[in-house]
Amino acid sequence: MTDPILQTRLPFAIWMDPRTARLPGIQPVQGDDWLRLDEAYARQMAERDRLIASRPEIVHALMERGRPAADELYAAVLDWTARTPGFVRKGEAVRRPDGVLVPLDPEQPLMTLGRLVQEDLCLLEAEGEEHVLTGAILCFPASWWLTEKLGRPLTGIHVPVPAYDGDLARRVQRLFDAIRVGQPLWRGNALIYRDPTLHQPRREADPRTDRTGGSYVRSERQVLMRLPQSQAVVFSIHTWVVSVQALEPAELAALRAAAH
Repeated sequence: MTDPILQTRLPFAIWMDPRTARLPGIQPVQGDDWLRLDEAYARQMAERDRLIASRPEIVHALMERGRPAADELYAAVLDWTARTPGFVRKGEAVRRPDGVLVPLDPEQPLMTLGRLVQEDLCLLEAEGEEHVLTGAILCFPASWWLTEKLGRPLTGIHVPVPAYDGDLARRVQRLFDAIRVGQPLWRGNALIYRDPTLHQPRREADPRTDRTGGSYVRSERQVLMRLPQSQAVVFSIHTWVVSVQALEPAELAALRAAAH
C-alpha cells in the first residue's frame, strides 16, 4: 500500500456529542463554512487530479436535467474561492493554495470544481415526492458507486444501508424539503476502516467491506445547501482519514462500542 493520505486529527468527534451522534444529527452551518481547507489539502487534491484525469467515468456523472444546477454550483464555488485566502484568479484559471493552476472550464463545471476543493459535490433535485441524484463529482466514495446511484431517489441511493429504514427515509426527505436558501446544514459520520484509501467505490452487489480491527478512522462532514435559482440541494462531502492513535482513548473506546 502506498503512503496513505491522512489528516493529523479530526475536527469533531460526532459520536461523542448527543446532538450529532443520533441520526440524522443535523446542525446549522456557521457563516461561510460550507467548504473547508485542511492540512491534507495538497495531497488530497493531487489524488483528485489523478482520479479525474484517469477515471472520469467513475468519479463524474451529470444528467442533462442537472446541468442548470451544476452551472449554478460552479458559480457559487468560484465565488467562494474568490473570498478565500490561498486561491488566486489568473484570467481563465485559478491558482490553488498548493500552487497548482487549474484551467476554468464552464463546459465541465463539476470536474472543474473537483480540482479546486476537497469536497465531493452531489446535486439532488426534487422529483415528485423525493429528491433524486442528478449529478456529482465523487472522487472519494466510501463504499458506493456513483453511476449506480445516478437518477435514483434518496431511498434508492441508500440501498442497502440497514439503518436507512422507512421512518428515517421520511425524516430525511422532510429535511431536504425544509432546507432554506442561505441556511445550510451539516451532519457527520465516522467509521473505523482497515484501508485508509480515499477512493473506495463499491457496487451494491459486492461484498461489504470488512473493517474489523481497523487502524484508521474515516469521517465525513456532509453539508446540505439549497441553491437559490435551480432550488437543487448540494450535498457536499469533506473526508478526513486519521490514524486511530489520533483519538483520545475515551473517543476510540466509544467509537468501537458504537460500531457493535
